[in-house]
Amino acid sequence: ERGGAGPAAARAPIAAPSAGPGTTAADGPPARRTSEPPKLPSDELTPATGSFSRKQKEYLVDRVPRGMDPAAVLQTGQETCDRLRFLVKADRDVAVGAIVTGEIADAKPAVEHLCTQHRDLLREADRAYPDGTYRNEQIRPGRYRDVSPTGNCTWQITGADGGTLDSGSAAGKRTSITVPRQARVFTSTGCYAWLPEGDLG
Repeated sequence: ERGGAGPAAARAPIAAPSAGPGTTAADGPPARRTSEPPKLPSDELTPATGSFSRKQKEYLVDRVPRGMDPAAVLQTGQETCDRLRFLVKADRDVAVGAIVTGEIADAKPAVEHLCTQHRDLLREADRAYPDGTYRNEQIRPGRYRDVSPTGNCTWQITGADGGTLDSGSAAGKRTSITVPRQARVFTSTGCYAWLPEGDLG
């Protein structure tokens, strides 16, 4: 398995930091409130009736705020699995794309504990790119295919000297591209996501 961060970390589009309104460099950003409601300890994760399976309980650990019914949190995870199951039947690539773009929130914990048959989707999403701009170590050379491109789907790959190595438009049709080892910047807009084809080096 490939090590390193997944798309939410290593492959997150780069955004320039900006100061909030009314702040200066000297003032710094305002303090953030980090008060999350306390979570139920694992020994209190019990449904009103019946019991949770081991996998269900593992999914719920550190996910249930005090005062909330654990069964309601579990239902959210099960709905995520149901949605993935539906998308896989309709179009597997769209299912992977929905994970990598974050359209299906919290897919990873749901798949790891509640619907482990979809772990292959997570592995593929971990090597995919949602729309955005990626630089240097964020780029993984290889062949990719796009998912649900819009009529405005465009991409550009540039090298170390800023010269264009490849660019194009899908015009609403699915296509494949090769990200070469010389690539230093890869930008995609309107293409939704790019999924890896085969093993990437």
